[in-house]
Amino acid sequence: MRKEKREKQLRSEELNSILQVRSTPFSMLQDIRITFQMIMGAALADVGGLVISARKGEFEAGFEAQGQTREHAQLAKSLGVQKLVIVVNKMDDCKWSRARFQEIQEKLTPFLNATGYPDEDLIWVPIAGLTGANIVDPLDGKTCNWYKGPTFMEILDKVELEPRYPSGPLRLPVLDKMKDKDLIVHGKVENGTIRLGDKLAMMPYGSLA
Repeated sequence: MRKEKREKQLRSEELNSILQVRSTPFSMLQDIRITFQMIMGAALADVGGLVISARKGEFEAGFEAQGQTREHAQLAKSLGVQKLVIVVNKMDDCKWSRARFQEIQEKLTPFLNATGYPDEDLIWVPIAGLTGANIVDPLDGKTCNWYKGPTFMEILDKVELEPRYPSGPLRLPVLDKMKDKDLIVHGKVENGTIRLGDKLAMMPYGSLA
């Protein structure tokens, strides 16, 4: 197996894992070590998690002109990610400072609005990944007495998305392909429903697949 083929197959396996959040199953598109993989994952996603570090200097480094925070937000919008959950991580590093959380909001929100995300499509949540605070279980008053919103998992479980009209004509843009035993294509169903055994027309030539 050639190196690039092997790497692409590995990437395909890494991107395909499932998270069950109470009533809602999620496909986790997780390995974004290089920009191409981030593009592939974002193109398949409906909801994006933009993880921001609350640690002093780390948010600033990611948000500067060459930082990845800007690049990832712009790519997410251009590739059709409907909503962004802004996960402000490492809140324990700043002792759950409300001022630090608001500072990040005030600096990042105008940029995200200009990118094309209105306030109603932005969901903010503070967490501490190292301790697991506010990921599954809600914060207690001793840890943080100002955040009264939902946990990260509760947000994922309740997020509302635009309808896709499963009874309509099938539209599945092809995002990538790989040659294994057969030709395998990657895409995102934007409209309609696909079932095992369906005969599909590959456009623009109309070839059956």
